[in-house]
Amino acid sequence: MADPRGFLRVRERELAPKRPVAVRLRDWREVVDPANPELVVRQASRCMDCGVAFCHQGCPLGNLIPEWNDLTHRGRGYDAIGRLHATNNFPEFTGRACPAPCESACVLGINQPAVTIKQIENSIIDQAFENGWVTPQPPSRLTGKTVAVVGSGPAGLAAAQQLTRAGHTVAVYERDEEPGGLLRFGIPDFKLEKSLVTRRIEQLKAEGTRFRCGIEIGRDMSWRELRRRYDAVVVATGATVPRDLPLPGRDLAGILPAMDYLVASNRVQSGALAATPFNAAGKHVIVIGGGDTGADCVGTAHRQGAASVTTLAIGKQPGAARSEAQPWPVHPTLFEVSSSYEEGGERRFLASTVEFVAGEDGTVAGLRVAETGFTEAGRVPIAGTEQVLRADLVLIAMGFTGPEDIVDDAAVAGVAGGGAGAGAASGGFGLARGARGAFERERDYATAVPGVFVAGDAGRGQSLIVWAIAEGRAAAASVDRFLTGETVLPSPVTAHDRAFA
Repeated sequence: MADPRGFLRVRERELAPKRPVAVRLRDWREVVDPANPELVVRQASRCMDCGVAFCHQGCPLGNLIPEWNDLTHRGRGYDAIGRLHATNNFPEFTGRACPAPCESACVLGINQPAVTIKQIENSIIDQAFENGWVTPQPPSRLTGKTVAVVGSGPAGLAAAQQLTRAGHTVAVYERDEEPGGLLRFGIPDFKLEKSLVTRRIEQLKAEGTRFRCGIEIGRDMSWRELRRRYDAVVVATGATVPRDLPLPGRDLAGILPAMDYLVASNRVQSGALAATPFNAAGKHVIVIGGGDTGADCVGTAHRQGAASVTTLAIGKQPGAARSEAQPWPVHPTLFEVSSSYEEGGERRFLASTVEFVAGEDGTVAGLRVAETGFTEAGRVPIAGTEQVLRADLVLIAMGFTGPEDIVDDAAVAGVAGGGAGAGAASGGFGLARGARGAFERERDYATAVPGVFVAGDAGRGQSLIVWAIAEGRAAAASVDRFLTGETVLPSPVTAHDRAFA
């Protein structure tokens, strides 16, 4: 602990400045400027190096936060990145796209603003890349065992890197044209610039991980053939089936899932598409859903030049402080103004969509919305409170119901994607679904199919990037043990662990 009185000397929580709204809306670069090193050191000094560091428990990865805070304060950046990488393969992703449950669990947060853990994490990894401290770590020997990882999001990449470093020959299969999953195609550049994803992919390649992009398992190769070719398979396909809103008028043009909109926009930014078919320029945009995906839609619509952007949330506006039902160290539901909402638009709470209103040409022209009421049966629209909001483009950002079905050429034709009931087999490959719609697995990520493991949102359901990386690391340990009989790889969480709730 570099400064035992640091939390008393520096009581304010200081964050790096964001670029001015008028400037950042003219490009797709990251919103937050790099933090001043002196600010980072000052904030790191606030860490109390608690005897019981609850930030460890708040983070599924078990990040050694007090240790790298102390090293940062001492100016030992090389050692700090070593401690950070000891538990987290991709701190530049979590530092930008994770809601930081570690900060909610920070002991200092009981009576002061929490330590700026995410900002310090970003500073450590950015400094490490700038100084050439992040280098490939190829294995010293090969085991002769082969592993296929299906899906190249954070869970798949973490599993692949761990298994490659353990000496296994790993191939990552990705149906998109480039690896990265939602890191590349779902999260906008202003939140996570894609150069950060690319440089990590290059590191994995240099270590020996092989990438097979543009190959959809079940279409280009059957799942059974994949299992036959490899000694083990890790399914890390994510939870990509969007939750829909089946109301009158849902079939109108101009209504689409949020991820369709974001993926098309990201492909335009990468140059893969000349123009998006869902451009918000000059349109009145309504986003249904107030989570991170909805906020990403808001920021994207602003940059495309939308005439107006309105976000609808069916529930109450969260409070500005913890409620009694969410005491420390639980990650609380708070009213937060993300960078996208700072840029303009309107947020409406207690707003229940009743109907999509048609225009003259068969496209959506508006939403009939009512105030949300609460009954024993749940949330319902209150009769007599309806009003019509103008809309030319409606984005449904209500989350995801689970992974797509595993369908291969040996399965019965016509199996629908997503939505399989509890216990139902998925496409003949033998993966059953649990009550939450995700693939069932044991605590060690193993499925009923020998040699097949499930990691990330495909088995947990829609969750956080930090959980995906933690599960990828833990699943890799289980695969390594399955292949060799033992493992030294870390296993930070089991498949049945849950966050503070």
